[in-house]
Amino acid sequence: MLSAKKFLVAILAVLSLLLTTYYLLPAVFADEIEDLQKQIDSLNHARELSVNATKPLEGQLESLQRQLAQIQATIDNLVAGIAQKQKDLDTREDKLALQQALLEQRIKAYYIRSYLTDPLLVILSSIQAGDLFRELSYRQSVTKEDRQIISSITAEVVSLLTEKEKLEKDKARLALIQADVDKNAKFLGGEIKKAKAYQADLGKQIASLSARQQELIAAKLASLNIPRSAYTMQGGCVDDRGIDPGFSPRFAAFTYGVPNRVGLNQYGAKGRAEAGQSAQTILSAYFNADYTTGYSTGINIHVSGRNEYGQSFDENYNIEEYLKHLYEMPAGWPFEALKAQAIAARSYALAYTNNGSGPICPSQQCQVVKKETNDGNWQAAVAATSGIVLTNGGSPAKAWFSSTHGGYVFSSGSIGWNNTSWTKNAIDTSSPVGNFSDLQNNAYDKGSPWFYCDWGSRAGYNKTAWLKSDELADIVNVLLLAKADSSTQTHLSQTDKSNPDGTDTWDAGRVRQELQNRGIKSFNSISSVSVGWDTGSGRSTQVSVSGDGGTQSINATDFKNFFNLRAPANIQIVGPLFNIEQK
Repeated sequence: MLSAKKFLVAILAVLSLLLTTYYLLPAVFADEIEDLQKQIDSLNHARELSVNATKPLEGQLESLQRQLAQIQATIDNLVAGIAQKQKDLDTREDKLALQQALLEQRIKAYYIRSYLTDPLLVILSSIQAGDLFRELSYRQSVTKEDRQIISSITAEVVSLLTEKEKLEKDKARLALIQADVDKNAKFLGGEIKKAKAYQADLGKQIASLSARQQELIAAKLASLNIPRSAYTMQGGCVDDRGIDPGFSPRFAAFTYGVPNRVGLNQYGAKGRAEAGQSAQTILSAYFNADYTTGYSTGINIHVSGRNEYGQSFDENYNIEEYLKHLYEMPAGWPFEALKAQAIAARSYALAYTNNGSGPICPSQQCQVVKKETNDGNWQAAVAATSGIVLTNGGSPAKAWFSSTHGGYVFSSGSIGWNNTSWTKNAIDTSSPVGNFSDLQNNAYDKGSPWFYCDWGSRAGYNKTAWLKSDELADIVNVLLLAKADSSTQTHLSQTDKSNPDGTDTWDAGRVRQELQNRGIKSFNSISSVSVGWDTGSGRSTQVSVSGDGGTQSINATDFKNFFNLRAPANIQIVGPLFNIEQK
């Protein structure tokens, strides 16, 4: 059996050969389209080989990491023991230093008594026999005590030197072991990272969804009426787990939260306030901004446009008066949550208008404003936070917010917006999360109606988003075909709508036939699905499907894209963190 190192070298040789083969392809073919297709097929094949070669390597890494963790724990215990021994030896060394002077005096006195003192002088100088015996007895006792002290201190010195020598050897051995452990972990991890980077590079070279298909998905998403704020109860998100569509087995894609997860999580603020957190603490959980008091309250805000309630605006409000007309959070929520929302909204309005120099719209595209003032509780929250603003570099920060984040906070850059220093990536839970159950139990926004549900529906199946086994199989087949041959993608949109690319849409049977023509096994039905996810970032990473076509492990982003492209009606996965429910 090959060692891990030899196995890795072999894999790298295969990858090198694949890359060399690709880059040495002839530059000119008679048929450019055929040339392009061959290159794409080569890329797909190389990527598949790389993935297959990396899988056992990942298993070896996991096994090695478990072993390394055990070794590391032992090393840590030994290091702690050595540190304690070092401390004890230092204490003993200090004590010996204090006894050094006494030892020197004892040694000197001992040799003087042993070699320079003549007992006869003692006898001649004594007048009485009792004095003589007492003097001899005293000198004998002192000499014995000197010998014991000298012997004891000398033994302690020898023991100390021996233990210090052993301690230094132990330190050196542990350092070598630690270096070897780190070297092995770094080597395997590095090689897997290279392999995955190679796979990612191949993936980038494979064509993505067409622009028209992206437009189709965007239109489906818009039809869901996803709510931006917690004030409204609109939206197409329903928890269908308890609703029977009339068939089984069945599968549905459940998303955590709504698409915009940047800034203040309104239902998260509610949960935090109910847990006793102050407005300032709540805001610090969602922003890297400065909590600034005493900001000018004399700035005027020009509101221009039309809101969702049919009201038209072309008016100026003082910033504090403007906030009293705001409708973004239910006024009956905990007061600290209302205060946090008021501060975020004040900051957003000032940043959006550049301290009043430009207009702001009264709709969800900006902030929802009505002609009438909001409830008294909301007005009290505005008054209690007067002049308090989140700032970045002294200027108001654009403090975005949305109704429900799904247990995670994203920075603006992580969702495709411009990077901003005042937004952050964070876990929005009351305790650590290790699985989906933990997330659903511990997320601060778990009380939101949009926290965990499937989006979209079909009237023919009890207005649910459940999919049949063969429908999910078709989505998986579409993804496999698109990855195998990107030129087929214009034929792979959803079958219950007109083709966005103006060509024919292939049904499930045609997709299976196309896979068969390319030597790829297709699925007629799916029996089980599992979703892997990153608990640190709050993103789904892998979707594993099993059925009569075997088992496939699919990148979660690819799965989401093709699910949204092929799924019927307006059924969608709307965010980066999702799970597949089945019954």
